[in-house]
Amino acid sequence: MASGGIARGRLAEERKSWRKSHPHGFVAKPETLPDGSVNLMVWKCVIPGKEGTDWDGGYFPLTLHFPEDYPSSPPICKFPAGFFHVNVYPTGAVCLSILSSAWKASITVRQILIGIQDLLDNPNPASAAQDICYRLYKKVFMICRSTRIMFVSRRSAILQLCSQGLTA
Repeated sequence: MASGGIARGRLAEERKSWRKSHPHGFVAKPETLPDGSVNLMVWKCVIPGKEGTDWDGGYFPLTLHFPEDYPSSPPICKFPAGFFHVNVYPTGAVCLSILSSAWKASITVRQILIGIQDLLDNPNPASAAQDICYRLYKKVFMICRSTRIMFVSRRSAILQLCSQGLTA
C-alpha cells in the first residue's frame, strides 16, 4: 500500500473511533470539499478550554494537516493566524514536543487534541514560539513570584498589569 494509502487508512480508523467516543466539547472531523467529498488529510477541530483554567468557556478552532507519510510523521496543527500564546507561532502553528521530537506513530488525534488543550494553560517557555508572548509570560511570572501576589488568573494578571502600563 502506498504511503498516502496508509495515511488515509489510519485516518479513516481514527475518524471511526472518534465518532464512537470522544472527549466532551471537542470537535474533530475531516474537511468537506465543495463537491461533498471528504478530505481525510485535513481535519477541522475545536478545542474547548479546560474547566477551571483561564481558557474555560472558550472554544478554539484548530486545523490538522496530515502529511502523506502519516503516521510516520506528525500533522501540522494550526490555530488561526495571530493566535496569542507562548507556544503558537504567529502563523498559528503549534509548537509542542509530541508534534515534533517526541512524535510516535501511535499518537492519536484524541491525544494530540488533549495535549494541545493542556498546552493552552501550561505553556512551555523553554520552547517559545512568539517573543512578545514569552516576554509577557516571564514578566507576569516573575512579578507574581517575587511579590508572592496571587492573581485569580494569569489572564487577569496580564490585563491588570497592561492597564497599569506594563509592556513587553
